[in-house]
Amino acid sequence: QVQLVESGGGLVQPGGSLRLSCAASGRIFSINDMGWYRQASGKERELVATITRASSTNYADSVKGRFAISRDNTRNTVYLQMNSLKPEDTAVYFCNADIYDIFVVRQTYWGKGTPVTVSS
Repeated sequence: QVQLVESGGGLVQPGGSLRLSCAASGRIFSINDMGWYRQASGKERELVATITRASSTNYADSVKGRFAISRDNTRNTVYLQMNSLKPEDTAVYFCNADIYDIFVVRQTYWGKGTPVTVSS
């Protein structure tokens, strides 16, 4: 089995920073794209940022210039550095990864999410 576990969420004041982490574990052969999504209360889940294995990145317009996605392939971990946070960034943040397991079966996996609240 493969698991994704997020960490690093919490309460932060507007203008503050947080760093989210997501570690993949289990019977992993290789990991392709990884990403972060978020879902605010009463809204649909939306893309925040993605990163390829070669570290090419893509961002939602709403976070460009404020958030940075990175990964450590040796640790099967993806990070999201969030700066200049705004109240509208409040959401549950989910990690996502496109993984080949040891049986070379490709599947998209999701973490259970970590909440981020931006409030004074």
